[in-house]
Amino acid sequence: MTDHTTDRGWFTGLASGSVDGAREAIESGSAAEPADWPRRAVDAGFASDEDNYYELLHEATVAATRAAVVDRERADDKQLLHAVRAMDDATRTANELAERLGEWAGTLFDDAGTGVDAARQLVDHEPESPLEARVISLAERVDDLAGEAEELRTFIERQAPEVAPNLSEMAGPVLAARLIALAGGLEALAKKPSGTVQVLGAEDALFAHLAGRGSSPKHGIIYTHEYVSGTRPEDRGSAARAFAGKLSIAARVDHYSGERRPEIHADLEDRMSTIQARADDDATGGDQ
Repeated sequence: MTDHTTDRGWFTGLASGSVDGAREAIESGSAAEPADWPRRAVDAGFASDEDNYYELLHEATVAATRAAVVDRERADDKQLLHAVRAMDDATRTANELAERLGEWAGTLFDDAGTGVDAARQLVDHEPESPLEARVISLAERVDDLAGEAEELRTFIERQAPEVAPNLSEMAGPVLAARLIALAGGLEALAKKPSGTVQVLGAEDALFAHLAGRGSSPKHGIIYTHEYVSGTRPEDRGSAARAFAGKLSIAARVDHYSGERRPEIHADLEDRMSTIQARADDDATGGDQ
């Protein structure tokens, strides 16, 4: 309820059939304390009786909830989530079709290879039969899907820094988008503890560990970053913990303020330098 309707009710000044107006009043309004709102709604002419008031309230709150869901799904981080999933789907499908294409094209063309690059070379062939035309048409579909994946990656690399500047700088735009997608959104990622961020993408291994069928995973998708993959195996656990901790902070800063914080990036670089120095010291000691 808005300030001017606090004492009289959110329905003040609204026609009983004005669902949009009622939705806006419910979204933006507040009340300092409870009151006999059904009676006041009847007195104000908004509802014919108490039952009618609750019917109108239900209709307005459903409309408000639906509008909130639509707005949330259109938020930039959700669009980034859809983009990275679409990129992965396009890449996976292109590779699967390219594999099938390679087997088929190998029966017709002596120079046929495998993979997306080979499919793109086939596109330039001039078909000499309906059969070859079908194979080349499939190659064109592979080329289209691979091209779409590349364009989506370009979009993500441009959009991610706008949505999550600190996370994108720290992890790189594509990995940042993957973390947001795995978490279900930037807000969800910001609310996760660093230990959960550390193993995002390794859910199967984590469930297997909890079921007693394997060891606890040290990292998930963050392994693709050089801070983790570029660290010697015995240091990867500490590197993954340090990296995940700073990623969690970056996600929270991005969600709650959106301001770039150079200090968290400097702290991470210092921590990773310490881990690397440990490896260098061990290597030097082993040579002596």
